[in-house]
Amino acid sequence: MPSSITSCCHFYVERSGTTNRRTATWKSPRAAVIPYIHLPMRSNEVKNRTFAEDIKKLRLITAIKTPYLPDGRFDLEAYDALVNLQIENGVEGVIVGGTTGEGQLMSWDEHIMLIGHTINCFGGSIKVIGNTGSNSTREAIHATEQGFAVGMHAALHINPYYGKTSIEGLISHFDSVLPMGPTIIYNVPSRTGQDIPPHVIQTLAKSPNLAGVKECVGNDRVEQYTNNGLVVWSGNDDECHDSRWHHGATGVISVTSNLVPGLMRELMFGGNNPVLNSKLMPLVEWLFHEPNPIALNTALAQLGVVRPVFRLPYVPLTKAKREEFVKIVEKIGRENFIGERDVQVLNDNDFFLVGRY
Repeated sequence: MPSSITSCCHFYVERSGTTNRRTATWKSPRAAVIPYIHLPMRSNEVKNRTFAEDIKKLRLITAIKTPYLPDGRFDLEAYDALVNLQIENGVEGVIVGGTTGEGQLMSWDEHIMLIGHTINCFGGSIKVIGNTGSNSTREAIHATEQGFAVGMHAALHINPYYGKTSIEGLISHFDSVLPMGPTIIYNVPSRTGQDIPPHVIQTLAKSPNLAGVKECVGNDRVEQYTNNGLVVWSGNDDECHDSRWHHGATGVISVTSNLVPGLMRELMFGGNNPVLNSKLMPLVEWLFHEPNPIALNTALAQLGVVRPVFRLPYVPLTKAKREEFVKIVEKIGRENFIGERDVQVLNDNDFFLVGRY
């Protein structure tokens, strides 16, 4: 028996009557029981290797929409066109499979496939941040392992929702995924039912992998973090201008930039601009009249850049709201929106609602 094997075994002889039995007791190799070793991991030489400092510099990140075919499968042709438009208009990063991208309606196989597809097609031109968070720590660990294995630049992690946990549980949950790679923590109590208190973020900030926080509580919280040297992205499009120019936010993780990426870039890069901010407010208010991503899905279909397909439980906005969107586009200027077709008011029977896919 080779020495590398025998070194992990202890042998003993048991005598029973006239029969000798040689029994081996297996002792696992030491490396197999070292805690916090997550596999598979990327080496420093792997293409697109990114560190937290690279993510901290991003000012405009789009929570990208996931388009569908009439049978409910991903429409990758439309998706690629959407991501290309973001790149062409100066967006620096995309969140794949976030709330806006309807990761909550995906299987994990779909989720990881879309992250891998995005990094393979666009990873050299834009930072790809995979939403691999979950209310289950086991799922979050597994999905994050897979996300980094397929090459994502960073992970987005929500705090456990619905089945809420204690403060100690929050810290343990995030401590389980932070060692894997650059991480943005997402605080949106309106969806999770639980705020992540600032002292939890300060505790987690000891990790070199914490890139920053997507914060939806408001600008007072944003300023509290930025005053303490933490990187923060506004998670609220209606507050992002003031977050950026008056409260120290690095930028925004935006829904609106799906539609008007060039204008959102100007808002984040061009200096204090209350006139442009006011111009965009009717669009932002329209987008969040119903829970995101209902209005965004409706708008992209009306602009002709995605098929009018909804995975249930999302359904399109009412005819009256669809007519209102046409007026908003005309006022802001069709040339500022993505796509080339004239904006149109779709009829109810133009939409596909898919419950099984």
